Amino acid sequence: METKDLLKKVRKIEIKTRRLSDHIFSGEYHTSFKGRGMTFSEVRPYQYGDDIRAIDWNVTARYNEAHVKVFEEERELTMILMVDISGSESFGTKNQFKKDIVIEIAATMAFSATQNNDKIGLILFSDQIELYIPPKKGRSHVLRIIRELIEFEPQSHKTDIAQALKFLSSTQKKKAIVFMISDFMSDEYEQTLKIASKKHDITGIRVYDIREEKMPNIGMVSMQDAETGAVQWVNTGSKSVRLNYEKYYQDKINYFKETFSKSGSGVVNTRVDESYVTKLLGYFKSR
Repeated sequence: METKDLLKKVRKIEIKTRRLSDHIFSGEYHTSFKGRGMTFSEVRPYQYGDDIRAIDWNVTARYNEAHVKVFEEERELTMILMVDISGSESFGTKNQFKKDIVIEIAATMAFSATQNNDKIGLILFSDQIELYIPPKKGRSHVLRIIRELIEFEPQSHKTDIAQALKFLSSTQKKKAIVFMISDFMSDEYEQTLKIASKKHDITGIRVYDIREEKMPNIGMVSMQDAETGAVQWVNTGSKSVRLNYEKYYQDKINYFKETFSKSGSGVVNTRVDESYVTKLLGYFKSR
């Protein structure tokens, strides 16, 4: 994509999503995700007037001198956007690809965080970490994130959610508000999600297309797997083929819902032809 066209597309997304974040999401986001409150800062020698309940008895015993734990109020949040850019995101049978909706949701959340003066970071993943942008503040930083979402070309087209969650746990040492945006056509990430959700506030936003749910009966069709590139002829006229596909798809979705629920993480499901604004607002208000 040429620079001129890229800038026009970035500007178009900024205008649409910033309006949403300014007038709709900023207040809901701020209410739903509050600061972490009092967090540990350091240990220092006891001073006259300190609260004796703050004494760190382990350190006191080690140095044979009273030491107290010092806490400070932490108001700012860090938002991490984890975005699936595997091959299956470039699918769509309505007016938009899944990828288009994913970009809009990510941009809206980023501007909402900016309204709250929070830091925003980005992790683009396939079956590997394709790009990591550390958390920072400001409009120019958000615009960089949008540019990367639009034009970044992944090295792989496969998906590995567990790998992305491992990277999140290894890079984010403090609690973060995490939005993972994907179609979640993956599995075997239950344990890594369980570990990551103990530290972070994670929400899975599943973006999907209506045509992914059921295979239409249109006879023999040549189909290509968007993630592996494999091409094969499929007899969609066969009822058993259609039922097996539906079971495979539903198993992945059930795994997503159950796994996120067990870990205490949030879940949002939005179809490409539905209003993601309505879905996200409903989720924020339910928290």
